[in-house]
Amino acid sequence: MSMKGNTISQIKEPVLIALEAIRSQKLRAGLTILGVVIGVMAVVAVAAVIHGLNAHVAGLVERLGSQVFFVTRLPPAHFGHIPEEIRKRKHLRLEDAHAIARSCPSVQYATPFRTRAVYFGQPNYVSYRGREMRGTFVRGVEPVYEKVIELLVVEDGRFISELDMNRRRQVCVIGHAVKEALFPQIDPLGKKININGKQFEVIGVLKEDKGLFGGPSLDQFIHIPLTTFVKLYPDIEETFIGVKVADQRLLEQARDEVINVLRRRRGVPADKPNDFETITPDIYTELWNQLTGALVMLTLIISSIGLLVGGIGVMNIMLVSVTERTREIGIRKAVGARRSDILVQFLIEAITLTGVGGVLGIILGGAVSFIVRWIFPSLPTSLSLFWIVVAFTVSVSVGLFFGLYPANKAARLDPIEALRYE
Repeated sequence: MSMKGNTISQIKEPVLIALEAIRSQKLRAGLTILGVVIGVMAVVAVAAVIHGLNAHVAGLVERLGSQVFFVTRLPPAHFGHIPEEIRKRKHLRLEDAHAIARSCPSVQYATPFRTRAVYFGQPNYVSYRGREMRGTFVRGVEPVYEKVIELLVVEDGRFISELDMNRRRQVCVIGHAVKEALFPQIDPLGKKININGKQFEVIGVLKEDKGLFGGPSLDQFIHIPLTTFVKLYPDIEETFIGVKVADQRLLEQARDEVINVLRRRRGVPADKPNDFETITPDIYTELWNQLTGALVMLTLIISSIGLLVGGIGVMNIMLVSVTERTREIGIRKAVGARRSDILVQFLIEAITLTGVGGVLGIILGGAVSFIVRWIFPSLPTSLSLFWIVVAFTVSVSVGLFFGLYPANKAARLDPIEALRYE
C-alpha cells in the first residue's frame, strides 16, 4: 500500500509542477505547446470530415445498388489530358442498350440516357415566372430508368411514361432543389417551366437527395423523355447505359454478356481491348479512397511539422527548467533521490505539457468539425474515437521523446556541483 502511495506521489508531484508552470507562465507554455495543439487539431478535424464522408460514400454506393453497373465511352473521372485513342472512341448508341436488353439473359433492365450540363460545356437556363436556377442537369431518359436507378424516388406526381416517349412530350420530372428554387411556396405539378427556351410541363418531383458534398445530386436534375431530348439536342451524342441484374450474383456474368454484345456491335477485333468502359458503383469508393489517401498524407505532413515544432519547444522549455531548478535537483539528490527519480520527474513534466496540448488540440479539432458541419450542412462530419486516441497518444509520445534529453541531463547532474550553482 505504501509502495502504491509512493508511486502515485511520484507521478502527482511532477504533474502538478508542470501544470503550475503552464499556469504561471501562460504565454511561454502556450507558445511551447502551440505546435502540438495545431498538429493534433489538424488530425482530429480532418479525420472527422473523412470519417463522416466515408460513411456517406458507403451509403451512396449502397443506395446505388449492388445490382447495377454502367457502360460509358470514356473512363470515369478523367483528370488532365485524355489520350487520343480514347478520345476518338465511337459514341455508344441508343440501340446498343436495347440490344443488351434483348441479347443478355442475365440482364433485367438496360436503358440509355443522355445529359446536358455545364460540365460538358452545355449550360442550362431554367426559369419560371422570373425565378431562375443555374447549375441544373437536363437528362433524357426512358421510363425504365426509374427501375434501374434506385436513388431516384418520385415524391409527388409521376415519372416519364411510354406515352410521353412515343409522343415526344415536353414534360419533365424535377429534382427537389429545382422545386425549391422555382416553386418555393406553390405546388409545381402542372406548371410549365422554361428549359433552354422551351416550355415543359412539370409532371413529377423527386425526393430530396443531398448527394456527395451537397452536389451534384438528383436534386439538381431535370428528367425529360429521351425522345424529346434527342429531338431538341441532336448534337449531344454522348450516351450512357445503365444496366441492372435481378440478382447480385449475376453481375459479373451480365458484364461479360454486355461486353460480348458491344464488342460485336462495335466491331472490336479479337486482339484489341474494349473501346468502352463498364463501371460499377464501387468506382466511387475507389476514387474516394484515392482522394482521402492524398488528403491524409497532406494532413500527416502538416501535423508532423506542428508536432516537431511543438516537440522542439518542449525540449527547450524543459532545458530552461533544468537550468532554473539545478539547486532543487541537487537538494533532492542530496536527500536520497535516485537518478531514475529525477529522470521520471522531468519526463512526466514534459508529457504533461504535450498532453495538455493534445487535449486542447482534440477540443479545437472537434470544434472545427462542428463549425464545418454548421457552415456546410451537407458535408457530414463525425468524430472518430480511434483518431482521437491516436492523436492523444502521439502528443504524449512527443513529450516522451523530446523530454528524454532534458530529463536525462537533469538526472546526470552531480549533486555537489548542483548545490554550488547560483
